[in-house]
Amino acid sequence: MKKRRILIVVICLVVVGIVTSVALTRGGGSEDTLSTFNVTRGDIVKSVIVDGNLQMPNKAYLLFGMTGTVTEVLVEEGNNVTKDQVLAKLDAPSLEKSVEIAELQVEMAEEQVKMAESQYEKAKDAAEDGWEAPEGLEFLEEMLGFLTGSMMLDEDTAKANLEIAELNLEMAELSLESAELNLEKAEIVAPFDGVVGDITIYGGQEVSAATMAAPAITLVDTSGIEMRGSIDEIDISIVELNQETNILLDALPGEELKGRVAFISPIGTSLVGVVFYETRITLDSPDDRLRDGMTATAEVIIERREDVLLIPNRALRGTWEDPWVLVLVEEQQKEMEITLGLTDGINVEILSGLEEGEAVVLPAAGEQPSFFFTT
Repeated sequence: MKKRRILIVVICLVVVGIVTSVALTRGGGSEDTLSTFNVTRGDIVKSVIVDGNLQMPNKAYLLFGMTGTVTEVLVEEGNNVTKDQVLAKLDAPSLEKSVEIAELQVEMAEEQVKMAESQYEKAKDAAEDGWEAPEGLEFLEEMLGFLTGSMMLDEDTAKANLEIAELNLEMAELSLESAELNLEKAEIVAPFDGVVGDITIYGGQEVSAATMAAPAITLVDTSGIEMRGSIDEIDISIVELNQETNILLDALPGEELKGRVAFISPIGTSLVGVVFYETRITLDSPDDRLRDGMTATAEVIIERREDVLLIPNRALRGTWEDPWVLVLVEEQQKEMEITLGLTDGINVEILSGLEEGEAVVLPAAGEQPSFFFTT
């Protein structure tokens, strides 16, 4: 039993020795093996990421303005329609008659205005001629008017009659306009060119006071699609109107759409302690594959520089105001002061202090960073 215990202790000591030896060997190797990055040339882009969705802002939820029976639904879902096209009708014979009567009243009023204008012109001409019957023979003037088919009116009376006729015409036109507006309530008309997105009515359906408030037809303008998203308060100060954006859609993997910042809300919305600002981005070339509600991610291009010297951010040491790196020169590490330019969060532009191809020493795995961005 004693021998067995001694054997177990010996085995344990051997295992510990082996583990210790391996650990020491690896530790020594980490001192001799350095991870480096050769200074290279390339393009760098500073951007802000915006997550959101596509939206078709020009949408109309159309409904009837009165109760009645649906007599016709003249379109189907997916149909392209033009502005002022009638899409659906209610049974409204009394309203149609009202319009016809109002149209006749306008015609009659127009004729009355023409007659009053003619009488007024004759009265003015008579007044300008200045003829008056001799005293005691006024009856001759009356007989002359009778023989010519109408009583001659004086200028003031003729003018008053014309004004009354014009007022009657104006009232008839207003009555026609009112009748037409009432008839329009029995029709659904497209307010713009677009595509019918949804129809909730059918022929023969009774539209009651309780149901008439619900949209009957949804119309969408597919030519005007945009992306809506939010930018947090940290990045909002560097985003400006008309900045270029690259847009990626979950529904179209591998494709990149172009757009521009069209709107930045001046009013912030707080969410979980962070303030966000609504942003709208217009698409340069929307196509038929795009749909309202699609998930989208936009990269707003803040600044772009081409063919510049680049190194990884993790190679930096010091501070933004006083940065430096370790450069491997003839297997020796040398501190080198540098001047920084643009950074995209992963790489940074080097304005001075390094040359293309130089080997910059990267921090070892697990090493605490010695550089913190303060810009």
